[in-house]
Amino acid sequence: MEGVLVSMSFFIVIFGIVYLYFSTRHKERMALIDKGIDASIFFTPKTPSTTPVWKILILNLSLISMGVGLGIIIGSVLEKFTVMGDAAYPASVFLVSGLGLLIGFFLTKNIDK
Repeated sequence: MEGVLVSMSFFIVIFGIVYLYFSTRHKERMALIDKGIDASIFFTPKTPSTTPVWKILILNLSLISMGVGLGIIIGSVLEKFTVMGDAAYPASVFLVSGLGLLIGFFLTKNIDK
């Protein structure tokens, strides 16, 4: 019974967030139109990226794969030499994978330059 309540509340929360987002956006745009201001400020021109998306995807996937591998190695070392026990593996995998994604973010920023 609790699983049904959790899933129902999850979907209700998601619906509430989406509803508030769209209703607030509509009210803002209507207020701009009432004041006579052009609503084109919401539409930014699309600037084409010089880097293809597949290069960014390959970079991030490779960094997260290396992060998972390095996290498993660090987890096994931590499990052997510390008292962390079973928590060493997930903690180190998530930590090093997140670090890999952070490095990927900064490398992606520098690709376009």
